[in-house]
Amino acid sequence: MTQTYEDFLRAKVAIASQRGEVVPTGSINPILKPHQAAIVEWMVQGGRRACFAAFGLGKTLIQLEAVRLTLERAGGRGLIVIPLGVRQEFFRDASMLGTPVKFIRHVDETESTGIYLTNYETVRDGKLDPKDFTCASLDEASILRGFGGTKTFREFMRLFAADPARGVVGSKDRVGAGVAYRYVATATPSPNEYIELLAYAAYLGIMSVSEAKTRFFKRDSTKADNLTLHSHKEKEFWLWVASWAIFVQKPSDLGYDDTGYDLPALEVRWHEVASDHSTAGLDRNGQARMFRNAALGVSDAAREKRDSIDVRIEAMKQIVAKSPDDHFLIWHDLENERHAIKKAILESVEVYGSQELEKREEHIRDFSDGKIKYLAGKPVMLGSGCNFQRHCHRAIFLGIGFKFNEFIQACHRIHRFLQTSPVRIDLIFSEAEREIRVTLLRKWKQHEEMVAKMAAIIKEFGLSHENLVAGLKRTLGMNRHETVGKRFKAVNADSIEETRNMDSNSVDLIVTSIPFSTQYEYTPSYNDLGHTDDDKHFFEHLGFLTPELLRVLKPGRVAAIHVKDRIVPGGITGLGFQVVSRFSDKTADHFEKYGFGFLARKTVVTDVVRENNQTYRLGWTEQCKDGSRMGCGMPEYVLLFRKPPSDLSNGYADDPVVKNKKEYSRSRWQIDAHGFMRSNGNRPLMAEDLEKIPHEKIFKLFRQWSLTHPYDFEHHVKLGESLETCSQCEHIHTGIKKCGVCECKHQGGRLPVTFMLLQPASWHPDVWTDIARMRTLNMEQERKGKQMHLCPIQFDIVDRLIAQFTQPEETVFDPFGGLMTVPYCAIKLGRKGIGFELNPSYYADGVRHCQGAEKVMSTPTLFDALELEECIDDGPDETRNITLSEVPAAE
Repeated sequence: MTQTYEDFLRAKVAIASQRGEVVPTGSINPILKPHQAAIVEWMVQGGRRACFAAFGLGKTLIQLEAVRLTLERAGGRGLIVIPLGVRQEFFRDASMLGTPVKFIRHVDETESTGIYLTNYETVRDGKLDPKDFTCASLDEASILRGFGGTKTFREFMRLFAADPARGVVGSKDRVGAGVAYRYVATATPSPNEYIELLAYAAYLGIMSVSEAKTRFFKRDSTKADNLTLHSHKEKEFWLWVASWAIFVQKPSDLGYDDTGYDLPALEVRWHEVASDHSTAGLDRNGQARMFRNAALGVSDAAREKRDSIDVRIEAMKQIVAKSPDDHFLIWHDLENERHAIKKAILESVEVYGSQELEKREEHIRDFSDGKIKYLAGKPVMLGSGCNFQRHCHRAIFLGIGFKFNEFIQACHRIHRFLQTSPVRIDLIFSEAEREIRVTLLRKWKQHEEMVAKMAAIIKEFGLSHENLVAGLKRTLGMNRHETVGKRFKAVNADSIEETRNMDSNSVDLIVTSIPFSTQYEYTPSYNDLGHTDDDKHFFEHLGFLTPELLRVLKPGRVAAIHVKDRIVPGGITGLGFQVVSRFSDKTADHFEKYGFGFLARKTVVTDVVRENNQTYRLGWTEQCKDGSRMGCGMPEYVLLFRKPPSDLSNGYADDPVVKNKKEYSRSRWQIDAHGFMRSNGNRPLMAEDLEKIPHEKIFKLFRQWSLTHPYDFEHHVKLGESLETCSQCEHIHTGIKKCGVCECKHQGGRLPVTFMLLQPASWHPDVWTDIARMRTLNMEQERKGKQMHLCPIQFDIVDRLIAQFTQPEETVFDPFGGLMTVPYCAIKLGRKGIGFELNPSYYADGVRHCQGAEKVMSTPTLFDALELEECIDDGPDETRNITLSEVPAAE
């Protein structure tokens, strides 16, 4: 049975599927408290779930029981991956449950069944394969926080989540990929880095990171993974998260009694020490700084910590001396801080990375049991999984830093349920770290806001899958709005439903930029083609439109489809490096499938430097580490398709696009067809020609020169290097900073890092390197303070296509109108335009742009008045020629 369009849209509800089994009543160990049992039941039924329960709510018990019940139904072995130093916590809780567990470092140490513990390092270093296990749980899964950027993350995605047959993860049709049942548990998923939550979802196989980015977030075109949640999608995002992750701060969030779960009082004291501002140094422009500022960057922060060790150690000693009976956790970040702590407090015991594992775990266990009074360590080492609340209620941070998650985890080693004493946290920071303190407090507030938001969702919807499905229902369909001008027609509606109502063979040219699969989502409606799971799902949706485009296009005429290939991160492919998804090729195959003939591919060159700022794929530093990873910049393409004409004997269109030879000369045709101009023999552009010239003039000068001279690759490279070469010491400066060879501090580094200054121009007619990227209707949107379009098509592209493939007074159609760029350009070129758009805001602004274009085109000039006077003198019949006809209305 053929699926209807409405059925297809209804199947788009974004919610985590249930892949486990219902837990029978009485199966859960009675030792678990009611809230713990409810979470276990929800996790086992989901099969792939995240438990974000507050410190002290029993995540260890919950994981052990969830893995046991999963294996009871699915068979096989279970693996729980834990941080260093917390195995004793699992052994203690497993003993309470009566559940046998064993710590292993190799799969040979296992039997065919049972629950096993191992450390993250064991899995990362390849000492065992998680796919030998039916079920796996990650305790304090902070390794997923470094999405795409760490060896551990890449390895865990490959080992746990990748489908060996396809090399990808995260889509609905890959239920059996990787380890069948997966759980994660942590108390503090970071609200400040949405990418962390997306990484958890990708690991669990709920949704790929790229799809989630598209569905919920506004991208930052200048920096990869700097995500802003769309305001109209905020509730939907958190409901979606709640379908696979449970946030619980106390038992009452799930409707249970909070007795025994009152957090102790928390006192936070800040201690500021002086900074030596006489050593503030120079800024990147060589100007002297008045004050030191550790917030300027990681290197400045590290330098400040090193230079202020003595005064911070003295502050620490004073704090400890005032409470001689208390046990203290002393947190630090640098190795020289560790040595200074040991020197200042001889009784202190250290935990550090190169220490023997057994010795490290012994120190952790002894401090937990109260045998050690002072324990010093880094949050990255001790901040996850360790429970120190039984004998310690004091912690000192010898310094503060940028990593909020490590900070909050470290605080909650002692500030947690079952702590019997008020907790005090002392934070020592320098004057130069004031901005870091402000940032830390801001992130702390954001964390509390996210926790409250998720708790409210749990209270409203509970753990009911059905309730969440109902809450996640988006809009389906919409109220139709139409505006008709003298030369345009714009409709706010679903383009598929609207195109179905158009007359056959009614448009002369189709120009459109289709959604790029999962790259962008423009509205909260399921009708949006950007609201899609993957390329297969996208083209299935587009398949309801493409045959209609073929039907409404006149025989023999052209459909110009603007597309771009897409980058797939290494963490998604499972290959460890980024690859290209050939979206343009898939689009060509799709249109051919529905009867279009593929004419040509026009290449629109983009800025490789700007692209790298968005994807981090082509970084100079990374390519210097390993040039084999080097790809190239991703151009855009205009794919030209043609509807077969009625008469196939000669291939001419039913209404051919005829050129007037008086206007389109043989000379113009020959130059256009040849596509380049020969050199005029002038000398090459030299470095001295570019001295003291601003970037915008260099950009234009190099383009002009490269189009009129034979291309020389090595000369191109040397010209760029000359902009990096200091005029004083003649060394290359990588940025405006002192020379790395001779300590010269003169200005160098004029090659910008935000865009490509010396872009090679093309002589080939089907490679467009002269497209003005900023010439879009977004310029007008920004000027008026209105909503910017996510990816507007450039005027230059549309103008050239209209001029080449239509004649005056013909109709140009765009089913994805956006800001109505295509109808706008059609009006200004003496054609008529039709545009459909789903987003009401874009539609309203687009209508105003088209009305403005009509007004400009209809405003008579002095010469128009003279022509009108001549026309009237010739008789009344001739005056009808100046009346503009309306666009035929689509029924």
